[in-house]
Amino acid sequence: MSTLGFMMFDPMYWVYVGPAILLALFAQMWVKSAFARAKEIGIRSGLSGAETAQRILNAYGIDDVRIEPVRGFLGDHYSPNEKALRLSPDVYNGRSAAAVGVAAHEVGHAIQHAKGYAPLVLRNAIVPIASLGSNLAFFLVIGGMFLHMMGLSVAGLILFGAVVVFQLVNLPVEFNASSRARKILVTEGIVTQEEDREVGKVLNAAAMTYVAATVTAILQMLYFASIVFGGSRD
Repeated sequence: MSTLGFMMFDPMYWVYVGPAILLALFAQMWVKSAFARAKEIGIRSGLSGAETAQRILNAYGIDDVRIEPVRGFLGDHYSPNEKALRLSPDVYNGRSAAAVGVAAHEVGHAIQHAKGYAPLVLRNAIVPIASLGSNLAFFLVIGGMFLHMMGLSVAGLILFGAVVVFQLVNLPVEFNASSRARKILVTEGIVTQEEDREVGKVLNAAAMTYVAATVTAILQMLYFASIVFGGSRD
């Protein structure tokens, strides 16, 4: 049986992680609903997401970040290694509260990068080991359990701990980017105070997806710890 199959058929997995999965599903529905609603609300400035991003970058004197369109619904992200701000079609071309809100949030990450924002620096440093932990920890924990190799399972648990740390560090990074975005949009005259409320609804919904990811990682960690130390399997 595969590692995924083992977890899917283990009742204890659902006891630990089931609530987080429900939270994640709720968060995804919330952000899609909030974005769809705010997408229909135009802004008086008439700027697109791409134009908003460029205006904010110019205002902060950041001239080495390029803005690129990327395919996919809400696939927007900032790549610090490439110094590229990638915006999905609805955000890149959109002229709505949703579009400028998401664009400004991603520019917030570029500003964090330019200013050496400590949590972002830490998050970027953790990425390699967190990626390794996400890919290998499950196999090490479950493999060690079946092979009766306690050390292997503990190694997997420690490795997965990097995923939890990444998610915890990611929270202030994302919250700060959203906070920056809302302030910048108002101070730069891109949105009005009334429009800012709609932007806030989108960014608050998006924030819940990061909270859900963090809760999921913590509960998965507890699940694996129960296997390794709790004797949930003989």
